[in-house]
Amino acid sequence: MWRRVPAPRRGELVRLFGNALRAQKYDLARLVTIDCGKPLSEGLGEVQEMIDICDFALGLSRQLHGLTIASERPGHRMMEQWHPIGPVLIISAFNFPVAVWAWNAALALVCGNSVIWKPSEKTPLTAIAVQAIFDKAVATFGDAPAHLSQVLQGGRDIGAALVADPRIALISATGSTEMGRKVGQVAAARFAKTILELGGNNAAITSDKADVALALRGVLFSAFGTSGQRCTSLRRLLVHDAIYDSFVGALKSAIGSMSVGDPLDSGNLARPLIDEHAYAGMQTALDEARHAVEMSLAANVLR
Repeated sequence: MWRRVPAPRRGELVRLFGNALRAQKYDLARLVTIDCGKPLSEGLGEVQEMIDICDFALGLSRQLHGLTIASERPGHRMMEQWHPIGPVLIISAFNFPVAVWAWNAALALVCGNSVIWKPSEKTPLTAIAVQAIFDKAVATFGDAPAHLSQVLQGGRDIGAALVADPRIALISATGSTEMGRKVGQVAAARFAKTILELGGNNAAITSDKADVALALRGVLFSAFGTSGQRCTSLRRLLVHDAIYDSFVGALKSAIGSMSVGDPLDSGNLARPLIDEHAYAGMQTALDEARHAVEMSLAANVLR
């Protein structure tokens, strides 16, 4: 039913949803902080990204153009026309529990597709809240088909069943690289389309010409923002020999003075990890780092 609604009219629903988000921006941002532990400022920024993509999708709803192509046959022309693909599955991660869904959903909706959302089982509350806000927009809109957007809560088994479902032609999945490999393999076996946003291994390169104060702030936020729990988090730092000692010393001092605690307190840079599994992973990473340092020191002594 939704695919037969004119695209500008579909854009109207997304506009109403964006306005509903504006009205409840602070409350939803605070729930993001409570649900996943990221700072309130980042929660506010994430909801703002939802609003921004709604604005973008609204404009796009009047720009779903195709091409008119010259033909070699007299009296003929060729026309390119895009059609809705059908139900779109969105699998989102805990670290961006609402923005990632909105990026996908707003565009899918104006293009005439319905949306199925499998949120992270670690952040179920935000998905419930967003769906409630969307339902308000649907009620104001008036004539959208029932169940245009659906939320399915659960673990990996729910996600696996949805990925394997032949009725779903497009899967947008955000999460670990391990998860992406599994989704990609299952989707490829039935020629479904995928959009995968997975893990990263990001480095910062600090040259001897760097603005040290600026670089220090960038490194701190990149490494410790969202407590390092995002694909854009800094994992490797490459520092020029000429400034190595001073920069690393300043970095150690900054880390030592950094406050860790309540994510609703703006004075804390680092907040809680999402769960015990994440804590165990952090301890393993620290143990491996200590072992690497010990092995390096031992090798230098032997030389």
